[in-house]
Amino acid sequence: QVQLVESGGGLVQPGGSLRLSCAASGSIFSYKYMGWFRQAPGKQRELVAAITSGGSTNYADSVKGRFTISRDTASNTVYLHLQMNSLKPEDTGVYYCNLEAIMSNYWGQGTQVTVSS
Repeated sequence: QVQLVESGGGLVQPGGSLRLSCAASGSIFSYKYMGWFRQAPGKQRELVAAITSGGSTNYADSVKGRFTISRDTASNTVYLHLQMNSLKPEDTGVYYCNLEAIMSNYWGQGTQVTVSS
């Protein structure tokens, strides 16, 4: 089993920054990619950014140049980060960490990000 725990959400003013983190622990032997998804009220969940096990990254067009995904490992835990700069009200939503393993897919519980003045 794999456990994903997100942290770092909150309320921020437009133009501000937030850093989300996800701690992935458990039976992580190999995975295809890890990523951040978000879901705004009344909308479908969408991919924000992803990083493959080889380190290649992919971003939604709406966040390119503003968000940066990164990953590090310590003590058998993989940490996934999302640095979000120049935040806009349309970035508001619940952000979910996702891990696509060889045979399974895992989700965190989500963390709320609200961009509002």
